[in-house]
Amino acid sequence: MPEDRSQVSVRVVPADLPEVDDLLDRYLDEREATFPSAQGSYSRKRTPAAEFVPPNGVFVVAFDGDTAVGCGGLRRIPDADGDVRFEVKHVFVAPEGRGRGVATAVMDVLEAAAVEFGATGVVLDTNDSLVAAGAMYRGRGYERVAAFNENPNATAWYRKPVR
Repeated sequence: MPEDRSQVSVRVVPADLPEVDDLLDRYLDEREATFPSAQGSYSRKRTPAAEFVPPNGVFVVAFDGDTAVGCGGLRRIPDADGDVRFEVKHVFVAPEGRGRGVATAVMDVLEAAAVEFGATGVVLDTNDSLVAAGAMYRGRGYERVAAFNENPNATAWYRKPVR
């Protein structure tokens, strides 16, 4: 069955909007509830809204009509070996938005922003328990790399070259 993205739009927004707070609360609640117990307890941490301000970052919300159903952010992190890096953070799709291409639409906008901001690489971390997320990232051309941060929730780190 094809994805229904007809009503979904992705907009760049300030990261301190109430819709963002609601989505990030839902994201953190879900991750905490589903975090693999063998890995310990989930560390609830939000990236400060100030890190998602152009040209060093951006935050987007996916809307179905007027309803916020997904989000994601992009922030500049230190360069490594000449690689101008931007990191994807907090990609989340609410249950009512899943299966409709929302995460793909969010990633399309974030990656385009990274290119616009001069990135040569987009990086992200995730947890291997998020099987669909890992498959989406690999399908978009992300390849596993060595850990580039100390996120206690992450078990996998990825990078995609962009130009």
